[in-house]
Amino acid sequence: MVAAHTSHPSSSGEWIACLDKRPLERSSEDVDIIFTRLKEVKAFEKFHPNLLQQICLCGYYENLEKGITLFRQGDIGTNWYAVLAGSLDVKVSDTSNHQDAVTICTLGIGTAFGESILDNTPRHATIVTRENSELLRIEQKDFKALWEKYRQYMSGLLAPPYGVMETGSNNDRMPDKDNMSSSSLCSISKHCSKVPSEKILRAGKVLRNAILSRAPHMIRDRKYHLKTYRQCCVGTELVDWMMQQSSCVHLRTQAVGMWQVLLEEGVLNHVDQEQHFQDKYLFYRFLDDEHEDASMPTEEEKKECDEELQDTMLLLSQIGPDAHMRMILRKPPGQRTVDDLEIIYEELLHIKALSHLSTTVKRELSGVLVFESHPKAGTVLFNQGEEGTSWYIILKGSVNVVIYGKGVVCTLHEGDDFGKLALVNDAPRAASIVLREDNCHFLRVDKEDFNRILRDVEANTVRLKEHDQDVLVLEKVPPGNRASNQGSSQPLQHKYTVMSGTPEKILEHFLETMRLESSEGTDPGFHDFVMMQCVFMPNNQLCPALMGTYHAQPSQGTEQEKMDYALNNKRRVIRLILHWAALYGDLLQEDEAAMAFLEEFYVSVSDDTRMITALKDQLPELEKMMKQLSEEAKAPQKKHKVLLQHFNTSDERTQKRQPIRGSDEILFKVYCVDHTYTTIRIPMLSSVKEVVSAVADKLGSGDGLILVKMSSGGEKVLLKPNDVSVFTTLSVNGRLFACPREQFDSLTPLQEQEGPSTGTMGTFELMSSKDLAYQMTMYDWELFNCVHELELIYHTFGRHSFKKITANLDLFLRRFNEIQFWVVTEICLCSQLSKRVQLLKKFIKIAAHCKEYKNLNSFFAIIMGLSNVAVSRLTLTWEKLPSKFKKIYAEFESLMDPSRNHRAYRLTVAKQEPPVIPFMPLLIKDMTFTHEGNKTFIDNLVNFEKMRMISNTVRTVKFCRSQPFSPDASLANKNHQDVRSYVRQLSVIDNQRTLSQMSQRLEPRRA
Repeated sequence: MVAAHTSHPSSSGEWIACLDKRPLERSSEDVDIIFTRLKEVKAFEKFHPNLLQQICLCGYYENLEKGITLFRQGDIGTNWYAVLAGSLDVKVSDTSNHQDAVTICTLGIGTAFGESILDNTPRHATIVTRENSELLRIEQKDFKALWEKYRQYMSGLLAPPYGVMETGSNNDRMPDKDNMSSSSLCSISKHCSKVPSEKILRAGKVLRNAILSRAPHMIRDRKYHLKTYRQCCVGTELVDWMMQQSSCVHLRTQAVGMWQVLLEEGVLNHVDQEQHFQDKYLFYRFLDDEHEDASMPTEEEKKECDEELQDTMLLLSQIGPDAHMRMILRKPPGQRTVDDLEIIYEELLHIKALSHLSTTVKRELSGVLVFESHPKAGTVLFNQGEEGTSWYIILKGSVNVVIYGKGVVCTLHEGDDFGKLALVNDAPRAASIVLREDNCHFLRVDKEDFNRILRDVEANTVRLKEHDQDVLVLEKVPPGNRASNQGSSQPLQHKYTVMSGTPEKILEHFLETMRLESSEGTDPGFHDFVMMQCVFMPNNQLCPALMGTYHAQPSQGTEQEKMDYALNNKRRVIRLILHWAALYGDLLQEDEAAMAFLEEFYVSVSDDTRMITALKDQLPELEKMMKQLSEEAKAPQKKHKVLLQHFNTSDERTQKRQPIRGSDEILFKVYCVDHTYTTIRIPMLSSVKEVVSAVADKLGSGDGLILVKMSSGGEKVLLKPNDVSVFTTLSVNGRLFACPREQFDSLTPLQEQEGPSTGTMGTFELMSSKDLAYQMTMYDWELFNCVHELELIYHTFGRHSFKKITANLDLFLRRFNEIQFWVVTEICLCSQLSKRVQLLKKFIKIAAHCKEYKNLNSFFAIIMGLSNVAVSRLTLTWEKLPSKFKKIYAEFESLMDPSRNHRAYRLTVAKQEPPVIPFMPLLIKDMTFTHEGNKTFIDNLVNFEKMRMISNTVRTVKFCRSQPFSPDASLANKNHQDVRSYVRQLSVIDNQRTLSQMSQRLEPRRA
C-alpha cells in the first residue's frame, strides 16, 4: 500500500505494529500487511513469494539511532539484517584495535548482510548506523531453518560462499581501464545481449509485421552511393511511424530510445553495425530481413501482430528510456550534444550517491561519466591493494565487497557507489569488488576526470573572508552552461552562483548583483533566496537587515557616487520586498512584526520620494501591495473563519473554498478513554500544549493530560507539547484522544472509526465515470490551489521549527489516501463477483478520465488502490476483467513504476502543460530526499546549493498552477450536485488489516 504521509514517511506503519508482535501471535492478516511492505524493498524483490511469506512470519523490526554499533568485526553473529530505511557504514580494521577501522563502503536501503550466521564464522566487519535507520532482523535459528527449507531459492540471492556464484577465471577479470576504449565498452555491453530475449525478439517481429501490413513501402531495397542495401528502413521514417502508432509515444527522443532497445539486442541492425540508433537518414534492417529468403507475414500473422502492437509499444516505451540513456553514455564524452548532457544531468539528480554534490559538479560529471556493463556474475571489477583508478555508481545489478581472509563483508545494490575513497585519499583499494549477478551496469568516473573536476571546482571557487573566516562562497559558472544563462538575454559571460554563506552576506550578494534594468530582477538564485529565507533568515532577522540596508549610506566616493549608490541600494531593497511580499501574500497578515515592518518601510519610501524623484516609479507598486494587504485583512471572507470537524465552513457550498490559515478557529471533538468527547474551539495554529489546556478547561480538571492520535487500527501516537497542525495530520479515520498518562494503554478506537459496513456502489454506479472524474478534479483543484508554496518548505524542514501550520497541504495529502482507501473499500464491501468486476471497470474508467483532466494525484490514488494487496489478490475477480481493461490497467500501472526514481511518471509530467494536479506524494519525497541527503549548514554557513534544489522542486507546484483550471464546458453547466456531494464525502475503511480480512472472506486463500 503506498500512502501519502503527512509526517516522516518511515514513521507510519501498521506493518511495524505487526512486526512488533511475537511471531506466533501474527495472524494471516498481519502477514499480508508485512508482505505488502516488504515486497517493495529492494533486498526482497527477487525472493520467491513463499520465502518472503516465511520471512514475514519470523522477522523483527529494529529502529536504531545514528552512531549505534550493530556488531563488531570478529564477533560471532546471531542475526541476519536487511536495511529498510537509512544507511550504515561498513568498517574494517587490519588490527585488533577498532579505532583503526576504515570505512570501506556504505549500505543503503535494500541491502542485506549477516549471512555468516549460517556457519558461525566471525563477522568480517564492524557495522555502524550512519543515520537513523530501520532494519528487518531475522534470528539465527530462524534464518538457518529458512536456509534448510528454501535453499534452492536463497542460493542465488545470498552472498558467497552460501550463494551460487562463478569463481571468476582470468577471462572474467575486467580489462584495465587504460586499455578499454569506448568501442570496447560497447562490445562488452553488446556481449551482454548477444542473444535477444524472447520478449524483444517478439517485439521486433510484431513491429516488422505491423510495418509490412500498414506501411510496406518503408521496408525496401535502397541505393546509396552506387551501393544497394537490401530490405532496409530509414531511421527518421521509423521514428515518424512509431509516433503515429501509439498515444504513449510523445517525443522523437522517446521513439529513438524504443528503437535503441531493438538495436541493442540485435533485433534491428544498422547496415554498417553502428551501435547508436539515430533519427537520421541512416539504414536499418530487421533481423528477419537479414536472410535473402525472408518471408512475408501471413494474414493470420498480421492480425496477431495488430492485436499485440499496443502491448509491444507499451513494453518498449517502458524500457526505451534506459536504452536511450545507455546509448548516450556509450558515446565518447566529446561527441555528447547539449541535449545529451541535459538528459544525463536529469538522471544524476535522482541518484542518492550524488545528492550532496553541487549542480556544477553534477553537470561536469555529465560530460565525463562512462557507461560500463559486464555480462557474468563473478567478474572481478578490481582487486584489494590495486591502485584506485575509477569511481563507480551501480545503475543495475549488485556487487559483493570482498576482503582477503574475511570473504564477503557486504553487498551493494542499485544507487550505491564504491571506489571513491581510494581516489580521494590516493590509497590502494581497501577491498575487491566482484559482480554478484549477471548483466550489471555501472556509471564510471575515471581518476583523471575526477581529479580535474575537483581541481576545476576549487579553481572556480571564490571565498570571501572576514576575520579569517569564510562568510560567502561563490562558484564561477562558465559561459554556455544552461544554469548560468537561464532567463538571460545578456551576452555569454562568467557568472557566479552562491554555494554557501552567512545569511547576511547572501542577502548582500543578491542585492548587489540585482539588475535594476531587468523586470525579472536577476538570476534564479534571487528567487531561491526569497523562497527559502524562512529556513535560514526568518522574517524577524530579514526585516531589520532590509531596513538597515535601505537606509545605509556609503562612507567613500564623490558626492555623486554616494548619491547613486544610495539610490540604487534603495531601489534594490524595494524590488526584493515587493517580490517577498508577493510570495507570502496574505500569510503576512499572520505575522504582526512583518506587517509593522511593511508599514514602516512604506512610510520611509513615501518620505524619500519627496526628495528622490527617481524612487517615484516604484511607489505605485508599493502602494498597490499595501492597499491589497489592507483590503484582504478587512474582507469578511479573509477574517478568521470557524471550521467544522471536517475542515469546511458552513457556507462552503455556495462560496469558493478558502485556504485555511493559522488564525482560523476549529470546532473539534477530542475523545476520552471512555469514548465520551468534549468539543473545543481553538485556533488552527494551536500547539499540543494549548489543545491540552483547552480540553482541561472544558473537563474542569486535567492535570497530567496527554494528547494522542489514534488510528482506526488502534495505532497510538503520543503527541509532543510543541507539535502543531495536530488536527490535519490525523489519518483518514483518525481521532484525537486526551487522557491521563497512566491510561494511555487503555485507549481503544471508536466504533465509528471502523468505517462503513456497506458499499455505495448502488449510488455511484448510476453516475457517469466522466462526471465522477470531473467532480473529483474540481474538488482536488480547490484543495491543491489552497496549498501555499511555503507549506511544502514547512513540511520538509519540520512545521514545529517555524511554528506554522501546513493544514492545506495535509488535507491535500490526506485526500490522496482517502481516494486510495475508497477504491479498496468499495471493492472489499462488494460480495458479488460480477459486481466486483463492474467496479474494477468503473475505477479504471474514472482513472482514465482523471488522467485526461491532468489530475495525476487522483489518477495515481485510484491505480494504487487497485494495486493494494486486498484488491490485487482477488484472482477470480481480475480473471473476469475483459482484456481491454487489463491492457489499460497495465499501461496505467507502468506509469507507477518506481524504478529510476519514478522515471516513467516524470516523463509523463514533463509533457504536460498547466494546469496540472501533480502526484503530490512524489514531490514531497523529492524534497525529503534533498533535505535528508544534504546538510542545511556546512561549517556554520548556509548550504545555499541545498536551498536552490528544494526551491526548484517547489517551483514545480507554481508551474502546475500557472494557468487556471478551465471547467469542462459540457459538464460545468449540468446540475451535478449529487455527484459533487458524493466525491466530497467519501466514507472509507482505512484499516489495512480489516480490508485484508474482508478480502480473504471474498476469495479465501487457495491451498
